[in-house]
Amino acid sequence: MEKKEYSVDMGGKPLVLTFTNWAEQTNASVLARYGDTVVLTTAVMSGHDVKLHYFPLTLEYREKYYAAGFIGGGRFQKREGRPSDESTLKARLIDRTLRPLFKHSMRREVQIVNTILSYDPEHSPDIVALIASSTALVVSDIPWSGPISALRIGRINGDWVINPSLKQQEESDLNVTVAGPEGRINMVETDAKEASEKDILEAMRFGEKLMQDIIDIQKKIQKDIGKEKAVVELKEPGEELQKEIREFGEKKLKEAIYAKEAKEGGAELDAAGDEIKKYLEEKYGEKDPAYIENASAYIEKLTDELIHEAILKDERRVDGRALDELRNLSGYTGVLPRTHGSGLFMRGLTHGLSIATLDSPGEEELSDAMEGETRKRFMLHYNFPPFSTGETGFFRGPGRREIGHGALAEKAVEAMIPDKEEFPYVIRVVTEILSSNGSTSMASVCSASLALMDAGVPMKKHVAGIAMGLIASGDDYKVLTDIQGPEDHYGDMDFKVAGTRDGVTAVQMDVKVDGVTLKMIEDTLEQGKKARENILDVLEKAIPEPNTELSPYAPKIKFLKIDPEKIGMLIGPGGRIIKEIMAETNTEINVEDDGSVSITGSTNEEVVRAAEIASNITREIKVGEIFEATVVKIADFGAFVELVPSKEALVHISELKEGFVSKVEDVVKIGDKITVKIIKADDSGKLSASAKQASQTPSEKSEDRGDVEK
Repeated sequence: MEKKEYSVDMGGKPLVLTFTNWAEQTNASVLARYGDTVVLTTAVMSGHDVKLHYFPLTLEYREKYYAAGFIGGGRFQKREGRPSDESTLKARLIDRTLRPLFKHSMRREVQIVNTILSYDPEHSPDIVALIASSTALVVSDIPWSGPISALRIGRINGDWVINPSLKQQEESDLNVTVAGPEGRINMVETDAKEASEKDILEAMRFGEKLMQDIIDIQKKIQKDIGKEKAVVELKEPGEELQKEIREFGEKKLKEAIYAKEAKEGGAELDAAGDEIKKYLEEKYGEKDPAYIENASAYIEKLTDELIHEAILKDERRVDGRALDELRNLSGYTGVLPRTHGSGLFMRGLTHGLSIATLDSPGEEELSDAMEGETRKRFMLHYNFPPFSTGETGFFRGPGRREIGHGALAEKAVEAMIPDKEEFPYVIRVVTEILSSNGSTSMASVCSASLALMDAGVPMKKHVAGIAMGLIASGDDYKVLTDIQGPEDHYGDMDFKVAGTRDGVTAVQMDVKVDGVTLKMIEDTLEQGKKARENILDVLEKAIPEPNTELSPYAPKIKFLKIDPEKIGMLIGPGGRIIKEIMAETNTEINVEDDGSVSITGSTNEEVVRAAEIASNITREIKVGEIFEATVVKIADFGAFVELVPSKEALVHISELKEGFVSKVEDVVKIGDKITVKIIKADDSGKLSASAKQASQTPSEKSEDRGDVEK
């Protein structure tokens, strides 16, 4: 293939899309370069259908250590293992954008692989990979309804920044990632420091023109070198089957949707669907199993159609609620006896239990990723056991769903976590979903907020989350508050928004249609704000502010600040001194390069004692101070005493006691405790002490007044 290259301006910098024969056996591939970040994206479709009941699309995002110029990996294995959580989140972001534009009745396997070949910290690769994925699909013969465009917009000191670097994203008070086909939006990801709904919309509008430029360049590429799309069989039922299902089942489905005693969860709807399937199985099952498979797909399609019709024409929801009505809400704290903090939040049949755990600064999570080593002091993990939906299943490690939902909830809550200087603990929240019927990720935000305040974490404010939905047909649409299972399944949009009374902290939007308009998003944000405030009322009633005392089972922490040049004195040769202090006081001590020292223990007494010892070791000992010292060595001319660990002074034979001393051993032996006064400190740091003068000078002992920061 002859090399072809295209370029488009993206935030004042060129995004270069190059087509080569590097990955020659794929359906299509593209090499995307933005700054010094280079991504190779490939698209492959299998040559035959597979026997599955869904469209088999997989999306991979693979970061490589070599891309950033280091070897990485563990001590004994120098290669990449399973994708990191961050890589998984980026893969999900791309997947959520591309998936709605495929025909879901396809049964050909399609795989998109993004490999990061070169990494430039100033140019984040995830947006590059998303655009490259769209471009590869556009030029391939794989049936797809793109292209799409994508941007990340940040705001620093009030100014909008296109595709901010990682450092700029940290400085930004609002980061909005937005993607979608021409004139529509089908994916939004936002983290913010209490941004207004108006600010989020303004960010999207700011990126509209640039997004169109990215669409236009892909259209040009498709016209120049795009392949003709392959003809792929779609697994859809024939007209006769559709007619039979409508005649037998339409009335039953409508009765279920409009049931007077409607129950949450759509039990009536499930029962109606099962009745239709049973009728068809008895009539056709033995003759043609494939017929039943196609029937199930059409029952889903018909149910979707009738739910849309009921909401758009009659504003009738499956469980009978008004469009902007929340399910029953309740919140509780302190539900577990030995944990540091716990919170239970229930919204209808969706129940989330969060447990907060506090630990020492040394328990920060370290990760070795392409971007380098990172540290986390706040973590929120989400678990979704099979019993939460009344089903059985396997317990494995966290999948993409668990990682994604946990990361969204973490992002929402993190904006209200106090700084390390105010609250030094490492904080981990685990949410166990006990019952699920829609929007468990937002339930985890609410239960986490309760658990953190119960644990005594000085949260700035409560954070609440709500999942909003959309039912649309052409220009006609209705926004739904607090979507439950059937509305999530058959609806057109899942719009999760979390925040405080003063602003939004996180947004995540997915759609099942080609995309939505900014007006739809605006209405959703406005309706979601009202719901969020109602949920905050419930959280504030359960616990209006953080507990003032930590759990008695939480560790105790104190901090010291020492001269960085004296770190070696505290640690000692081979770590001997610091290990001795930890063993003696039953504490854990962590020392940072800037001289920050954290001391963690199970009781205040242990922590204070360790802090006193550490302070005395590293502080400057002055003439006139009194110490309870230990004799560690005897010489003809005097005794050496240890004032504090690693610091000794010489007590000359003439200073051991009043009067003449013939032999040092006549007065002291190794291991004796004696009170001494510092009488001299020379320029080299050598100290001289006197037991004789100490007995003449009543004074408070220095070891009892260590210079400790309280």
